[in-house]
Amino acid sequence: MDYQQKLAEKLTILNERGNGVLIRMNYIKKTCGDPKLRPSFLTDKATESAIKYINKKFPNIDVRGNIQNLNAIQRQKSEVLAATSSYYDSFLDVKEFRDHVYELLNTIDACQCLFDITINFDFTRNYLDLITTYTSVIITLSRIDDKKALVGMFNCAHEMTNGSSDPSYPRLGQMFLEYEHPWKKLTEEFGPHTRSVTAALMSLKIVYPRRNLPAEQWRSAQLLSLLSAPATMLDPACCETVACEYLSMEVIERWIIIGFLLCHSSLNTNQASLDLWKMALRSGLYLTLTRDEVLNIHKVSEDLFDNIKGYSKRVADIKECRDHVLLNCGAMHRERRQFLRVAMKELFNVLEDEPGLLGPKALFVFMALSFSRDEVLWLVRHSENMPKIKTPEDYIDNQMAELLFYMEKLRGLMKKHKHVLQRYHVQYLAQFDALVLNDTIQSIYVCPEEESVLMTSFVSTLSGLSVKQVDNKQEFDFRALRLDWLRLQAYTSVNKAPLPIKDYPDLAKVMNLIQFHTRMVDSVEEMLQETSEVSILCFYPRVFEKMFSQSSEEMTMKRYLMSFPSVCSLFSQCGHPLCPEEIEAMEKKSLRLCVTFLEQIAKQTSNVVLEICAEQCNLNDQLLAKHCADTISAARHRKQKKPVPKKGEVQKEKPGAESIRKDRSVTTNVDKLHMTLTELCSTYSLCGDFIVFDHIVIPTEFLISHLETRLSELIVRMANYNQATQEIARPSDLLGGIKAYTASLHTLYSYISVDATRLVKSVLLQQTHPLDSQGNQTITTLYTNWYLESLLRQASSSVIVHCPTMHCFVNQTTDNEPSFRAEEFSDVSELQALAELIGPYGLKFLSENLMWHITSQVSELKKLAIENMDVLVQMRSNFDKPEEMAALRKRLTGGENVLKRMTIIGVILSFRSMAQDCLKDILDKHCPYLVGPITCLRDCISPEADIKVTLSVFELASATGLTCDIDPALVAAISSMLSDNTSIDEEYKLSCLLLVYIAVSLPTLALDINSSYSRERGGHNNNIHCLATAINQLAAAMFTVQNKNIEQHLKEFLMIASSTLLQLGQNVERVEVKNRESIYLLLHMIVEESSFLSQDMLESCFPYALLRNAYREVYRTFVVTLG
Repeated sequence: MDYQQKLAEKLTILNERGNGVLIRMNYIKKTCGDPKLRPSFLTDKATESAIKYINKKFPNIDVRGNIQNLNAIQRQKSEVLAATSSYYDSFLDVKEFRDHVYELLNTIDACQCLFDITINFDFTRNYLDLITTYTSVIITLSRIDDKKALVGMFNCAHEMTNGSSDPSYPRLGQMFLEYEHPWKKLTEEFGPHTRSVTAALMSLKIVYPRRNLPAEQWRSAQLLSLLSAPATMLDPACCETVACEYLSMEVIERWIIIGFLLCHSSLNTNQASLDLWKMALRSGLYLTLTRDEVLNIHKVSEDLFDNIKGYSKRVADIKECRDHVLLNCGAMHRERRQFLRVAMKELFNVLEDEPGLLGPKALFVFMALSFSRDEVLWLVRHSENMPKIKTPEDYIDNQMAELLFYMEKLRGLMKKHKHVLQRYHVQYLAQFDALVLNDTIQSIYVCPEEESVLMTSFVSTLSGLSVKQVDNKQEFDFRALRLDWLRLQAYTSVNKAPLPIKDYPDLAKVMNLIQFHTRMVDSVEEMLQETSEVSILCFYPRVFEKMFSQSSEEMTMKRYLMSFPSVCSLFSQCGHPLCPEEIEAMEKKSLRLCVTFLEQIAKQTSNVVLEICAEQCNLNDQLLAKHCADTISAARHRKQKKPVPKKGEVQKEKPGAESIRKDRSVTTNVDKLHMTLTELCSTYSLCGDFIVFDHIVIPTEFLISHLETRLSELIVRMANYNQATQEIARPSDLLGGIKAYTASLHTLYSYISVDATRLVKSVLLQQTHPLDSQGNQTITTLYTNWYLESLLRQASSSVIVHCPTMHCFVNQTTDNEPSFRAEEFSDVSELQALAELIGPYGLKFLSENLMWHITSQVSELKKLAIENMDVLVQMRSNFDKPEEMAALRKRLTGGENVLKRMTIIGVILSFRSMAQDCLKDILDKHCPYLVGPITCLRDCISPEADIKVTLSVFELASATGLTCDIDPALVAAISSMLSDNTSIDEEYKLSCLLLVYIAVSLPTLALDINSSYSRERGGHNNNIHCLATAINQLAAAMFTVQNKNIEQHLKEFLMIASSTLLQLGQNVERVEVKNRESIYLLLHMIVEESSFLSQDMLESCFPYALLRNAYREVYRTFVVTLG
């Protein structure tokens, strides 16, 4: 008969089901209590009166007689039915669970089962778990305020739809009424079960006091220490109650507190029961029901016993225990955590060094994890509900990171060396446990058939194990054996059992030890989950974040901070299939916490890294040539024997003085930064990656991301761009700073495995684009804006002059102090630095902006050409007739404007050419193997080649800084000006007339006093020498777009310009002759710049003697001294 009761199976199934129902009830409570998650039909104004009516009349709701109160439900009955059905089904699950628990508890009482945690551990544990789970379900159910409204609305909608109420509704409604005062009803229910519950609880009187010791006794006993007895280091760690050694203290206390609340009669009759109960009451203020739902044990106990006659002494005991908790408990747990930090560290270091000890000393690891887990959970639930005491610091632990860190380390060690555990325990099971079990079975006088079959199967299963199975990586599964042992416990624990287990304690001890050993072989991860599960932190985010914040402020804790995000990977294990909605919410919460912690760690690390970089950058800055003026001045003073500076003046320290140490114990700011960086980088060694709800998290990627963002911001900040004053750092200074930062970042390899090269490349590559990955402006945008708005704008008005001899721009001498020195931003070294900073991509962006300005000037030039089209057509055909040309020139308007705009284009193109040359120099230095083939490819292009092929090659060459006969960027810009309805013939005609316009306007330049040629600068003082670049490149681009012969049209321009300038030479008495020679040189410059014109062509239309005389004239004022 006892075999057919299936007590073991029912306990297992009901406990699993009860956990799911409990989690489901908690989720419903949280959902209904949160305004953001609360079901809409509970907050809808239309259903407010109906809900009030249901709550008032529940459970006897007259749907037909009071339809006016339920109109809102009537109107949307199908929606209400659908929305409340899941809640209704969940409450039905509670009712069904309660019925099954009633039935099982009555069966157990009828069988008069024996419960002793030291003998039939699994049977007793399952029994006590079922009682506490059932109680937790009922208490959580009673805390759901909207349960009547949910069930009542469902039943109303069901009756309106189907014509009758749900069959389960009456009993469900009655259950709600019964548990309005849950503790009173529960104590009535458990009255008949007092003997069994009390017996099970009293078996804890040996285990609980031994586990509930202060840290001083742990320390004196050298608990968890492998080094305290070196001689026994290889001996297996075992005891008669092995499973009780890593049993959760919170679970034991929950059994005792809830058990004696339900069956309290023995507290007045049995002193041992009273002592056990009082000890549990002194353990803390709160017990966890589930998740973050807690039980205020003293308040609940006092409220219950206040209403029971004869329990005044127990109420006094409760108050005395609460006072004891408030006075002593916080300090006791603080000392325990302090002890465990040291013990865990020692245990981990020994086992990491000698992983072979994991076999015999596995129990030590699970005990350490369990003790640590208990302390973490105790602190979490008490921190959230901190009592008002004089020493609140006892409930604050700024070293929690270290405890969590070593818990994670021990977990990782067990997983890493899982095969060590398997090899050891497979041999232990086969060569020792099987033999001992066999001997124990042989000593049993009477053994019924069912028990004999089970025990024989145990021996045969264990005897068949071998190390080869481990070496072959065979999967082990001893769940059947452990379930059979639970069945055997149930069979032998009933009253008048043929084989009473209480008479064979040796069998129980051997089987309990075998159970532990089998779990070491096939379910190490389950054991780790059981002993170190801290997923409660997911439900206390405020406490969790506070712990992290407190730990991160401690210098010594920084190396352990990674334990906080790593713990988030465990949260996925606490979900339950009965409540999938909670898993989704937990995933979001876990990821948010994990990302928050990783962001904070990465932020702290990147701050320290960049502070070190800044210090190194400052030291590097001290070595710049501009800072040596003081040293040179002092040396000159000494040489000339001038008086030394007065004593009051502070002598400036030379670079390197910071490295001189008189006392090594004195730490500098850099020392402190390096120490902090060492601590922070150590925390990344905990794990390379971990998984949080199917998301792979790589901590170092957060650091790289932070460094990338911060470095981008710093580079932009180092540029010192001020839009209001148009100030900016010199490219060479910025490049020097970036190189100093890069050199410092590469030292990060010494601390942590981070790809600093990838980081720097990514940041610098982003800086070559207009916007970075965050959408912020980069140095490419800043320098593009500055060169356009400051340097080239002033160059357009001739305040700054292009200087070909020095390959830069220089300031004109004026009365006003210039805002910057142009040569400091435009000489070869600066533009090379700019090219290195913004690269080909950046220069392409700069070119596109330059081309936009050029196209705007071209648009205006075309308008001027259209206005003077008739005159220009005549001038083109009569350029060799001086009289007619003179008459036509008087009718021509806007000549100066044309030349001014062409000069602006020339200045822009000259600047671009300088930048392109510097880009080529940089690429030659960095990748000559790439520039060489591109140069050869460009040189192979012949004039007869297809124009599309030519432009493609020229575009490639231009991207590497090579000079091309036709500028592809300018061609693209000119092409973009054409619309769909633009006539190519009209454009061609305008282009031809524009060249004529420029050619016939050249003589007017002689009227400008700034048109004089400067030998030192190699150009004219008003930048008109840039006309040569503008005319050649603009003509080449325009006629390429129109697919015309460039050389032919430039020859025509040369002839018209020559004819016009020769006519200028005949006007001897006019003002125009003053700068005539300087203007003559323009023709030579145009030919020199052009790839399509030659000196022979020039000489055919303009006498070389005039050019020679012009050069002699402009150079006459300068004396060249040789020797």
